[in-house]
Amino acid sequence: MLESVLIANRGEIARRVIRTAKRLGVRTVAVYSDADAKALHVREADEAVHIGASPAKESYLRGEKIIAAAKQTGAEAIHPGYGFLSENADFAQAVIDAGLIWIGPKPDSIRAMGLKDAAKKLMAEAGVPTTPGYLGEDQSEERLQKEADAICYPVLIKAVAGGGGKGMRKVEKKADFKAALQSAKREAAAAFGDDRVLLETYVQRPRHIEVQVFGDTHGNVVHLFERDCSLQRRHQKVIEEAPAPGMDEATRKAVTDAAVLAARAVNYVGAGTIEFIADASEGLRADRIWFMEMNTRLQVEHPVTEEITGQDLVEWQLRVASGEKLPLEQKQIRMRNHAMEVRLYAENPDSGFLPSTGPVDILNIPQHVRIEAAVESGDEVTPYYDPMIAKLIAVGRSRGEAIELLRRACSDLEVYPVKTNAGFLVRCLKDQRLVSGDVDTALIGERGDKLTRRPPVREEAIAMAAAEFLGHQTLFGADPSPWARLGGFRLNAAPQRVVRMRLGDEAIAYDAWAAPVAEDIRGLKIVSLGVAQSVVVFDRGEAYEFSLDTGERADGEVAAGDGAILSPMPGKIVSVAAKAGAKLKKGDSILVLEAMKMEHTLTAPFDGKLTELNAKAGAQVSEGVLLAKLEKD
Repeated sequence: MLESVLIANRGEIARRVIRTAKRLGVRTVAVYSDADAKALHVREADEAVHIGASPAKESYLRGEKIIAAAKQTGAEAIHPGYGFLSENADFAQAVIDAGLIWIGPKPDSIRAMGLKDAAKKLMAEAGVPTTPGYLGEDQSEERLQKEADAICYPVLIKAVAGGGGKGMRKVEKKADFKAALQSAKREAAAAFGDDRVLLETYVQRPRHIEVQVFGDTHGNVVHLFERDCSLQRRHQKVIEEAPAPGMDEATRKAVTDAAVLAARAVNYVGAGTIEFIADASEGLRADRIWFMEMNTRLQVEHPVTEEITGQDLVEWQLRVASGEKLPLEQKQIRMRNHAMEVRLYAENPDSGFLPSTGPVDILNIPQHVRIEAAVESGDEVTPYYDPMIAKLIAVGRSRGEAIELLRRACSDLEVYPVKTNAGFLVRCLKDQRLVSGDVDTALIGERGDKLTRRPPVREEAIAMAAAEFLGHQTLFGADPSPWARLGGFRLNAAPQRVVRMRLGDEAIAYDAWAAPVAEDIRGLKIVSLGVAQSVVVFDRGEAYEFSLDTGERADGEVAAGDGAILSPMPGKIVSVAAKAGAKLKKGDSILVLEAMKMEHTLTAPFDGKLTELNAKAGAQVSEGVLLAKLEKD
């Protein structure tokens, strides 16, 4: 077994590797940027080395600094985690050339599967079924438009390099192709440094099925069954589970056999995932599942595979890198129970899921599920990296039990003041199509506001906030004294005790005497913020912040519905679609902001005239800057 390993990553995956390494007695070395100087992975490693400034391109993407840190600390091996340099063949080769052990596949395997077009050609030659489309080298707009027209719409544009939904666009009709192509190329160039794309037939009822594979240096390759990652929002995975619902044994054998065949075709070593797309219009069928791509690394969702097989995949990685054979043969790998994972992100569903940055003053995660967390209370979500806060993984004897455990955990989450997708996750896990297993990649999009929009605050939550402001004992019977319940003098009128509060821009006057009885507020939790004269009520994954309404407003405070379009976070303006003076409809694009390697379109909140525009393509903007202003007709 290796004696020491440097983890060339951050957040929850760095912590995940550290945990297994420590259990095996392997010394761990962390690397960190300026923004991560006090991060959890830095505190938990045996040693840590500073490698640069906060932007990833100046730290976590600087391979030479990472190799130097390994040499400096005497680390034998480098574990790349996922993201950053994990699928960079040149970095893998540089690690090997430096006399270090690369915990991952051979550089040639990464190259073979790193470009989607070349990988599809290779898989087709190996006998693995692939989706029809265009994989040509001619990247001119004219040629791509012609090929898309020949495929017939809808067409899927995909970045040749990378993954994670970046550089991917679904195009419904010919007239939209050019704009979608330009946007996909910009995003791909920003994320991967490569703007080339391929085209595929868009499967009408797609399911995303992936198979965990593992190879060693002795020629052994096995699979650890499949995962279903169909629950997606804009090509980003939201909920992952194993095994795939509705997968019969014949189909499972066909897809896992194909995955092993694909891995053998590139002499694969280490952990990898073969991703397939399935046409589920007639259920899962072996003849309707096609190779999509291979991820030559450990996946974000690997815990669900660990939970159904009882295996530690990071331990497998370390053992294979040490030259050992795979811990188990194929016939020894068994599947048990059902596992499901959600990704808790610092993002605001009310603003199109834009990332939410800032301090995490409160973070309470229920302990009845497995937790892989990137931060803890007192930490901060910065604009430099992926905004994942944690992964929650539930395990049940049945799929229904796993869903219920996970739904309860998401419902009981308490995170503040950063915005999160916890309430959105609760609503997804209650959706009847998901519960029944009738899933596909379009489910979340088709549900629209039903899943994404935060519901109106419940009266019970308002009552709880009012109770906190007045003093809990006077409302719910903690003090039975009649003096505690006096509501002021009334002549021939019912008693009143009105609490005037604000919930965002909404003014609320609540008669505390009408508060529900204590039994009606079960499941709600409250935190008083003291000096700010405000309280936060957590309800079903949502955080509702109430403040006392003094009638005053801070200078320059923006009122709801005034049409101010503010920069939601630091970023770069990549394009401006509207002109000052233009009349816009609700939902019309005003500009596109690039932040955290993703493009975010800022749109008109209502019909009106664009009276002010302070945005220019290429400009860098800070959070909260007024970019445009719209006046209602």
